[in-house]
Amino acid sequence: MSTRIVGRTPRSSALSAARRARELDALADAGEIDVLVVGGGITGVGIALDAASRGLSTVLVERHDLAHGTSRFSSKLVHGGLRYLASGQIRIAHESAAERHLLLTRTAPHLTRALAQVVPLYDPGAVAQGAYIGLGYELGDGLRRAVRTPGAVLPSPGAIGRAATLRLAPAVRGEGLRGGVRGWDGQLIDDARLVVAVARTAAGYGASILTRVEAVSVTGSGARLRDLVTGSTLGVQARAVVNATGVWAGDLDPDVRLRPSRGTHLVVSTERLAGSDASLTVPVPGSSSRFVFTLPAVHGRTYIGLTDVPVDGPVPDVAHASDAEVDELLGVVNTVLESPLTHADVLATYAGLRPLLAGDADDDTSDLSRRHAILESGAGVLSVVGGKLTTYRRMAEDAVDAVIRRDPAFPSRPSPTRRLPLVGAWPRPRLGEIDATPRLVRRYGAEATYVAGLPDGPWAAQGVTAQELEWGVRVEGALGVDDLLDRRTRLGLVPADRGASTDAATAAFARAGVDPLGVDPLGA
Repeated sequence: MSTRIVGRTPRSSALSAARRARELDALADAGEIDVLVVGGGITGVGIALDAASRGLSTVLVERHDLAHGTSRFSSKLVHGGLRYLASGQIRIAHESAAERHLLLTRTAPHLTRALAQVVPLYDPGAVAQGAYIGLGYELGDGLRRAVRTPGAVLPSPGAIGRAATLRLAPAVRGEGLRGGVRGWDGQLIDDARLVVAVARTAAGYGASILTRVEAVSVTGSGARLRDLVTGSTLGVQARAVVNATGVWAGDLDPDVRLRPSRGTHLVVSTERLAGSDASLTVPVPGSSSRFVFTLPAVHGRTYIGLTDVPVDGPVPDVAHASDAEVDELLGVVNTVLESPLTHADVLATYAGLRPLLAGDADDDTSDLSRRHAILESGAGVLSVVGGKLTTYRRMAEDAVDAVIRRDPAFPSRPSPTRRLPLVGAWPRPRLGEIDATPRLVRRYGAEATYVAGLPDGPWAAQGVTAQELEWGVRVEGALGVDDLLDRRTRLGLVPADRGASTDAATAAFARAGVDPLGVDPLGA
């Protein structure tokens, strides 16, 4: 890997309340801008980075906070496309593997890692099941080789014995265990941190990233915006308006037709799974292609997912798990555990909504394509729909290409984002050189030393330092306590952690000299 992978930007990438206020004031007098992006999830911030790095004047508005919606509720996998390969979606599978390669090796090596996926095999049928699953992993490894991801970054899969299976996944049932299959995929340290890193990188290339700003109405040539902090409104003219609001795209543009599905995860203590740092991968009984995964996460937590449930009716700002989904996930994972999990072990749940392109009315949402599309409404608004987190960069590139094709006055420049490392990026083999604790390096990369250099103060739950909280205010654009707890640190997932951390988060705002917002004006 090249040692030149360093996440630096031409301008300051720091997001703050003061910068937000300055850029809102400047926007009121800006005249026409090139691109207005509506939506601060991974798709929106990716588009803002792509547009700004091509030299286009770019403004992004988000009515809540960065990663407020679907982008913080994923499985945190940087998925290589195996599932799509199995269903015949070869182009999407290859695209996923290629984008995973870029995240792991160039754009975000500090925020990603290789994750072992262990499938335990039991009698009867262990040999046949192992051969079938092993073949699938080998096909996925073919994608890895095709996009030239080094084996040192993402190892090859293979069969493992009984002892190795128990070592990697010590919570599994020993009786009848014959061995296992170990595959590999990429994992994000945290999906919300990726969104913030992309947003900050976009700001470093000149984009204005404006949270708590609602697009009240949009056309193909501008929008009416409302600052939800002050209540003031302003109009903005833009040569292109891009709707990147995900499952809410139809609210902004009635021409968009989506069929959302809900993916639910459980949150349990990693200790309850004997401290495993691998993903226990459990086949869903009666299915040859569906699995439930355990996913080791931050703060000593492990996530268990994933469901695929159609969502009918109005789309909520925050989705919630159903009792049936909790029972389903527990039921599947318990088929392989020595000590089954109970509802008492579930510390919290979270659910995200996938912005799937609508198919036939009787299609199962698990069968709908994860492809993305760029749709133009009668009013001239471009909506980016479908897709998934791993391929956000390609989605953004395609969206800005569409913007440029529509207006011959735009300079025809290719996207540079394939080569742009995100803020904090550092070569994976050299991450150990950074003078900070491994925990901070995993979350901040090359910026960990600056985080650690801030003054000390009250710590939050699960070892989250005062410096991390203050960095979230000074550099990562947190405007309220919820921003710090729910998206900059993820402590808000577990109610007990939130309660133990609120005072420390409030103190971080005081040290930064910023008055935190109260409750989100539009609700949690």
